[in-house]
Amino acid sequence: MSETAKTVVWWGRFDPNYSRNRILRQAFTALGWRITDFRPHVSSLGDLEATITGIKKPDLLWLPAFRQRDMITAARWARRHDVPLIFDPMISAYDKQVFERQKFAEESPKAVRLLEKERAIFSCADQIIADTEGHADFFAQTFDIASKNIHVIAVGAEESLFAPAPLTKKSQQEPLEVLFFGSFIGLQAPEVIIEAAKLCDAPVRWTLLGDGPLKPACEAAAAGHANITFEDYLSYEELPARIHKAEILLGVFGTTDKAARVIPNKVYQALACGRTVITRESTAYPEPKSEGLIEIPAGDAKALAGSIKPLALAHDRLEARGAAARSYYEQHFSLKTIHGQLAAVLEEVSGR
Repeated sequence: MSETAKTVVWWGRFDPNYSRNRILRQAFTALGWRITDFRPHVSSLGDLEATITGIKKPDLLWLPAFRQRDMITAARWARRHDVPLIFDPMISAYDKQVFERQKFAEESPKAVRLLEKERAIFSCADQIIADTEGHADFFAQTFDIASKNIHVIAVGAEESLFAPAPLTKKSQQEPLEVLFFGSFIGLQAPEVIIEAAKLCDAPVRWTLLGDGPLKPACEAAAAGHANITFEDYLSYEELPARIHKAEILLGVFGTTDKAARVIPNKVYQALACGRTVITRESTAYPEPKSEGLIEIPAGDAKALAGSIKPLALAHDRLEARGAAARSYYEQHFSLKTIHGQLAAVLEEVSGR
């Protein structure tokens, strides 16, 4: 790397192995940027620690996913040194607590305070990154951010791991495998999958992989149904091979507004692997849609069961659907696309 390469400081107590961070860090490197990490021991004292340790002034400060707690001190340091600050939040704490978990009523004092706090946090950044157009619109409307200061960069998948593989040849009589993997939370609505499996009369084996708060209830609801099985978590590196064993992958089916705005990691990864994906309908997916991505109404177990049956009865179409899924991924979510999206943001910030 050139000694004159531009530098970016990734600031905060972030997880460098989280897939969003890994992919963006690879993108920075591919674009010729030099990355330095600053992970303060205490978020609220980050700017003081940065001053004491003598961090060299970079061309850009990047606040990665979920690091709202690091914003205030990062912004103070960035302003002091005249360094542009970009925030890639991935989620809104206000959205999560008020609308997803419904911990606070929208008009309650706690919700209002949380909104004001997060609005102040978002306003500290020069630019905001969103993973979908839906989240970009939510950030703009909820936190009063100018649309020109919000940019969409897809999450994508690590293509060195998540790559296409041929389907295992099965006779028309052999059951297909429908695979869900996740953390069994409300946004994913795994209970909808269990109900769909109980309704579906096609030759299909339904597998739910992972763990989380809703798993015990799902296991109880699935008791006595031999076509429904559960598996424990796999390591990240083992996931691609497990995806390749299945014919159909499942996304999320929750009914919240957030579920309509998000494209989960599992969908990016399944599309990258060239597998047909079924998920809830959402404005997050770019047009035109693909036959490799099947959308159904949110929370509708009957619709999910109904979408599976024709796939199970037409094995010969799954290869083409899988190819369409990968093509859709390459068009909208590939690393090449992500690199281009990031390059456009960096060019705009550099010319501020």
